[in-house]
Amino acid sequence: MRAIYKATVDADRALSDEALAASLDFTLAQKPSGAGWWVFAYGSLLWNPLFPFDDAKPAMLRGLHRHFCLWSLGSRGTVKAPGLVLGLDRGGACRGVAYRLPASCARAELALLWRREMVVASYKPRWVQVQQLQPGGHSLTALTFVVDRAHPQYAGRLAMSRQAKVLATAQGVFGSSADYLERARVALVTHGVVDPYLETLAAEVARLRGTRPATKSVKSDAAEEGG
Repeated sequence: MRAIYKATVDADRALSDEALAASLDFTLAQKPSGAGWWVFAYGSLLWNPLFPFDDAKPAMLRGLHRHFCLWSLGSRGTVKAPGLVLGLDRGGACRGVAYRLPASCARAELALLWRREMVVASYKPRWVQVQQLQPGGHSLTALTFVVDRAHPQYAGRLAMSRQAKVLATAQGVFGSSADYLERARVALVTHGVVDPYLETLAAEVARLRGTRPATKSVKSDAAEEGG
């Protein structure tokens, strides 16, 4: 991710190893006492976590919602034709999946995750409470990535028509924004979660592209932004 941003955007936009390490250390210092090593996934981490996990729980996060609110200038778009990726923005609720990292390797795996999600510091890592979706499921403390509204790549609340047009046309190093949308939508469905927002966007993007939404997910080995 850092190499992509250095090559396509700005050599100074990507954080250094030292800055990434400092950000991770600060976040770990805020980890609530007794909390496990859970990561709440709502975007690309749903279909491509690229870290080992020993448990996965569909879960609900309240107070934040999933939204295409972050411009992608490298992975799913370009500087001249930015794409969109998902972030958590204030208000509402979000259903996703909580993954539990093995304690023995959690610190090392989070360092790798930081190189993926925090490469340009467009997110604010936060420890949150999520509620398991299965009957009788208890709450968990999980780490997640909330969009930084002060970041220059924050897109705000674009009209649905604008989101759909961008998603239908933008293309980056890792593929199209439409592919990103479809992977997120299908990954949620495989966990029993149907997001009306993503379903509406997928239908409109398919109409604009003259295609139809896919029914199966294709796993990728590329590490990309977008929670």
